Order: sequence, then C-alpha cells, then structure tokens
Amino acid sequence: MTRVTIGKAALGILLLFSAGFVLTIFVSANDSHSLSVDNEESMAMAASWAIPESVTFAGEPMPMQNFDTRESLDRELNATAYRHGSTLLTIKRAGRYFPEIEKILRENGIPDDFKYLACAESDLSNVISPAGATGFWQIMEGTGKEAGMTINREIDDRYNLAKSTKFACDYFKKAYEKYGSWTMAAASYNNGFKGLSEQVEIQKETGYYDLLLNEETARYIFRIVSLKLVISDPSGYGFMVRPEERYRPVPYEEVKVDTAVNSFEQFARHFDTNYKILKFLNPWLRKPYLTNAEGREYIIRVPEKDARVSTGL
Repeated sequence: MTRVTIGKAALGILLLFSAGFVLTIFVSANDSHSLSVDNEESMAMAASWAIPESVTFAGEPMPMQNFDTRESLDRELNATAYRHGSTLLTIKRAGRYFPEIEKILRENGIPDDFKYLACAESDLSNVISPAGATGFWQIMEGTGKEAGMTINREIDDRYNLAKSTKFACDYFKKAYEKYGSWTMAAASYNNGFKGLSEQVEIQKETGYYDLLLNEETARYIFRIVSLKLVISDPSGYGFMVRPEERYRPVPYEEVKVDTAVNSFEQFARHFDTNYKILKFLNPWLRKPYLTNAEGREYIIRVPEKDARVSTGL
C-alpha cells in the first residue's frame, strides 16, 4: 500500500486530468492537517470523457442538442474508453485490417465509417457468437448461404475478410435503398429489416434517433460512433499507442488453386511457410485439406518472403 502525505507547511496543487475532466486538490499552507491519500482506496476514481459538440456517422449528423442522444453517446463513449484491454487490441488490429476493409468499402460506394461497424461486431477478430454468427461481420450461416457464400465443412467464407466485407457492402447498399439513411442502414444490420421496419410502422418515425428500439439496437450506433472517436484519437481517450505498436498488414501473394489439396501442411512448405501462418492468412480454410470435388477456383494467400519477421512488434 502506498501512502502520500502532504504536511501543513506545503503548498501544493494535485491535478488528475484526462480529456474533458480535471480534478484539482488545493492544499493550504495554513492547513493544520496533513492530507493522506491511500492509493488502494481513496484514489479509486474514473474520469468522465467530454462529449463532442458535433458528431457524425457516415456524414449524417447526430442530434447532439437532444439530451437523450447526448446521454446515449456518453454511456457508450465511457464504456468504450474504459473497456481497456479489448479497446486497446481493437486499436492495434485496426492497423492491420482497416486498409483492406477501407478499400472494399470505397470500391462499393459505402461510407468509410462503416469500418467501425466491424469493430462493434467483433473487435476485428474471427469470433463466433452464442447464436452462431461468425467472423468480423458476424454473419449467420443461413444468411451467408442465401447471399451465395460457400459455407461447408471445408470452406467458410464468413472467415474470409474480403468476401465477408463484400457481403456486408451488398447488405448496406440494399438497406440504404430501403431507408434512405446510412444510420438506419447500419441499425438494420443489427436489428434486421423486419425488426426495424416494424418499429418504423408502429411509431411512424423514420429516423434512428427518434425510434424507441430494443436495447441492443438502441445502443448500436452509439457504440459504433464511440469506437470511431476512440480509434481516431486514442491518446485523447487515454490510450497510449505508438504507431509502431499497431499491428501491420502481413504482406502476401495470391495463389490460384482449382484442384484438390491433400495436405495444406505440405502446401505451406512449398511456399516457404508453415501451416500456422498459412491458416492465419486463410482462416476460411477449415480443414487441413481441400477435396474440391467441384473443381472450383480458390485464391489462397501465401506470405511474402520474411513477412513473418517484418510484421512483428
């Protein structure tokens, strides 16, 4: 336990500060009492982060003049900023995965802010939800198959960043055509067309910020925007991440395969890498082999020479 004592002869000012929050403790030279601070008890505190006066998602302004909008953003911004480990890793992963996601969004005419939706969905990792939603964009098996994705024992396109991001882009374009709003398009990704449209019909409101929605969807856009604010300005929210600490993309080359592969371990050795790194670059390959009975063409990524060393921290 650490204890700091400031006696009556001392004149001091202690400042505990962070973005939007300053706590000042004045100690008078005439104070007849000493100030004791117990780091394990007295100093347990959290700062409230300042809420920006102007915030947009995909170019669409948030109505920050409304108390409910401000308080909703306040909730998610503080949750994101104090979700230290997960948010820190998402910031680092953004260095590796944002370039590819940004390129695909741009090619498909989707606003750049939608990359933060992937952060909200999965923290930029290939996770599986309790309901079975999979990958960066959390796609359900049935939904993926309906969209033409290959999902079977050997191949699962939901783990393919390029294909799953393209799937998300196709969805966003359809949603924008339906609602005329990128904010509503993003909200529908969480709630579905049916669920969101039902509330639009019941409440006779067409804007996300005017709709009463289930808690998860009601928090969804605010969580996305909070991630945007923190990832865009980490140090402003207490995250000290140097540029060299962000994960870098792994340089790779593409190899076309239209036959069976009996062993991806041997396949990897042929390209001067190992099974572990091959699967890291191609998590959509779900087995150590590929029967490819249909003779389909697949694009497999193999690391460039020394890529494993050059992209390390």
